[in-house]
Amino acid sequence: MQTLCRTVAASPAPQSSQLAAGEKLVKTNDCISCHAVNHKLVGPAYDAVAKRYQGKPGAVAKLMAKVKAGGSGDWGQVPMTPHPTLTNAQLKAMVEWILSLASKPATQGAASPAPSKEYTYTLPDGKAAKADVQLFVEGSNQKVTKDIFHGYELYNSYCYRCHGQDATGSEIAPDLRRSLSSGMTEQQFMTVAMAGRQEKGMPSWAGFLDEQEVRNIYGYVKGRSLDLIPVGRPPSEMD
Repeated sequence: MQTLCRTVAASPAPQSSQLAAGEKLVKTNDCISCHAVNHKLVGPAYDAVAKRYQGKPGAVAKLMAKVKAGGSGDWGQVPMTPHPTLTNAQLKAMVEWILSLASKPATQGAASPAPSKEYTYTLPDGKAAKADVQLFVEGSNQKVTKDIFHGYELYNSYCYRCHGQDATGSEIAPDLRRSLSSGMTEQQFMTVAMAGRQEKGMPSWAGFLDEQEVRNIYGYVKGRSLDLIPVGRPPSEMD
């Protein structure tokens, strides 16, 4: 840490080309699987990190060490993946880009996700249920949206090995339909999928699946938990 502090303290203010290089490194590593520019994902938003450390002595060195070693505690108990193979030069460029966001207008950067909307569906037993995701194409109660269909494809390519084909559950891992029926939110689903649960043998999908892909999987499982999406290939708007 002392070596990092001496190196950073002697460095001049980063130029625009250096910041661009840092942004590229962030976006081509697994960082964006767990962090977004201006909204909380699994970890804190980058602009929130920038504002917390703005103007603080040693901020660059501290964040460089944090990215490299990983760990939890500063922003919650979800552990951050370590990045031991990144060089000090790469870490410095990435951190300086993140800290530069503190001086940018709130409207600059990636767009925030749209406010959650509730959709009402009629269940097989005739009762009504609300969901936080659009399952079907407007005007159809059978054809799923392209996002839900993509979630079906992703789930049955990767998740089924432990959670059961078509989200039907297995003896290896929890039945995700029951997890959602018991109150698991999209945010909680995202956190578990990206961070994993090492103590239970679940891997982290950060760096392999991106934010939208995990949201698509959540939407598919949500439809299965309500018994609105059938087993097998669901009809979709792309048919």
